[in-house]
Amino acid sequence: MTVDSYIATLIFGYLLVVARIGSAMLFLPGFGETQIPLRARLSFALVLCLALYPVVPVAATPPSTPSAMFVLLAAEATIGLWIGLVARVLLSAMQFAGYQVGQVSGLANAFGPSLGSFEGATLMASLLIIGSVALIFVTDTHHIILRGLMESYVVFPPGVIMAGDLAQQMVKAGSRSLYIGTSIAAPFFVMGVILNLGMGLANRMMPQLPVFFVAAAMLIGVGLIVLSIAIPSMIEHFLTEFIRWFSAFRF
Repeated sequence: MTVDSYIATLIFGYLLVVARIGSAMLFLPGFGETQIPLRARLSFALVLCLALYPVVPVAATPPSTPSAMFVLLAAEATIGLWIGLVARVLLSAMQFAGYQVGQVSGLANAFGPSLGSFEGATLMASLLIIGSVALIFVTDTHHIILRGLMESYVVFPPGVIMAGDLAQQMVKAGSRSLYIGTSIAAPFFVMGVILNLGMGLANRMMPQLPVFFVAAAMLIGVGLIVLSIAIPSMIEHFLTEFIRWFSAFRF
């Protein structure tokens, strides 16, 4: 092998790593947040891919035709985007839970910054998402994310796209995200039923009672108290499910 072909092989292998890991970094929680400057995210992704390049199995020799190179790069980018999007779908469980908490506690109209979520996020959704992303780094869960990216080459060999499995797992991630969000918001559903039932009975016994004004203040106050007590368990439950999904790449 000549020096030119050896250098070309190294460059193409690095591009394959960037295509998968760099694409995943676009959507991974914490790494792909839009609040981080684009230049900083791009620089970090390139340096990370360079650091992981020696330990990931990539093609020993590049394909002989440009079309084959393009197909291989597209396949790697597709797998990387799938990994990042599934992680983002799992994170959306906290956004869904935040919407439900805001709806039950009467804070659905208290909008907050759309950090890690869509426009028009409620204050509760922003709080849960920011707390979850922060604890991903505090608890070293980002190490598990990087380990999952490295070992994804075992599950998805370079250049192989299992379209049916990818679509099936994306659907499972969506259903699991909905289940996680509903289970996290379950205490607030119970709280809302009990408080509204109590205020309804109070209204029947005292028709002159301004139920709307009393119930709104009570829902907000009790909702904030329940949130302050339950938020550690809520985020811990999400992190457990998040780690379980990324640990599926490990053998």
